[in-house]
Amino acid sequence: MGAAKSKRVPRAVRERQMMDAAVRTFARRGYRAASMDEIAELAGVSKPLVYLYLNSKEELFSAVIRREAAALVAAVTAAVEKGAAADRQLWCGLAGFFAHTAEHPEGWAVLHQQARTQGEPFAIEVAAMRAEIVRFVAGLIGAAAKEAGAPASWPTARSRAWRTPSSAPPNRSPSGPTPAPPTALRPWGPAANANGRRPRTPPEP
Repeated sequence: MGAAKSKRVPRAVRERQMMDAAVRTFARRGYRAASMDEIAELAGVSKPLVYLYLNSKEELFSAVIRREAAALVAAVTAAVEKGAAADRQLWCGLAGFFAHTAEHPEGWAVLHQQARTQGEPFAIEVAAMRAEIVRFVAGLIGAAAKEAGAPASWPTARSRAWRTPSSAPPNRSPSGPTPAPPTALRPWGPAANANGRRPRTPPEP
């Protein structure tokens, strides 16, 4: 009998491999310096296949931003313990953010550094993600503040402040090496996330 045909890799798997390779390449090299040749080589596919699946470097970068942004939002919302006290829900949401960015530093670099500094439409994608997280966290803060008897206007004022450019982590430049994820906050209680474990503190830059 002839040699058995090699099993064809499903398109969804190939696209994920390309996206993973693109995240690493964009995070390390930046959008402008990254090449489709390098992304294809890292993914183990041909460059024409990358173009066939993802059309262009710009569309690939946009797809990467959307995927990484969706993953970050999902991590924050999933970390919140439903039915827990409001202050614990707030802590869990913040812990989910810090844990995800620490575990996915290259995705965080693409969102925090590369996408924000390349102008439209990339910056718009990141702004939409940040607005979604701000709305979610502001709701948690509002609930915690209400339980603590704080003025009703307090979380609204805080959420407005977070929408300004100063909401980016301190001492991070839009140019230069890959930024480190934000430093984790000090846990307020014996358990720090939805799994009952304290989040891993990311290394200092």
